[in-house]
Amino acid sequence: MTQFGSTCTMSIPGAMIRRGFWLYVWRAETSDGDFLYVGRTGDNSSPNAVAPYTRMGQHLGYQTTQNALRKHLAAKGLPPEDCIAFHLTAHGPIHPEIEGDKTTLEARRALMPAHSKPRDAVAAMEKALADDLGTVGYAVMNKVRCNAPLDRGAYAAVRAAFAIHFERLKEMGA
Repeated sequence: MTQFGSTCTMSIPGAMIRRGFWLYVWRAETSDGDFLYVGRTGDNSSPNAVAPYTRMGQHLGYQTTQNALRKHLAAKGLPPEDCIAFHLTAHGPIHPEIEGDKTTLEARRALMPAHSKPRDAVAAMEKALADDLGTVGYAVMNKVRCNAPLDRGAYAAVRAAFAIHFERLKEMGA
């Protein structure tokens, strides 16, 4: 019998298309177990902060500068197409995207100081979340590097939001 594909469905909440600074965790469900990838929206090289929905396709696509999840799975010998399922948990926007003229290079450069502050704050939370998930025993594929200071009060609320979906985070306490 020849198989001509499969029928799949996907639903996303409307909020997931809102641009801004988000944190997210991908859970790749595989025959070898579950693997997590922790990420954020908010570019380092431009004043853009896309929606998690936008990052979904990029992570599993083929553009080498954007497909970190695909690369991490491939390094484990797990082609994304062979994974059982992907689950994306996103929280945000923690900060709105910086508004302003982005039509020229000069205009984008002028927005970078305002963009950098929320970007760095969310990057510090990204690192803390990846570290915390690993500490409580989840298999986190990526190592997040960030030297920005962590706002522990703001991060506590974010960690609590993720603990609803990653219950072992509750072991971290308040």
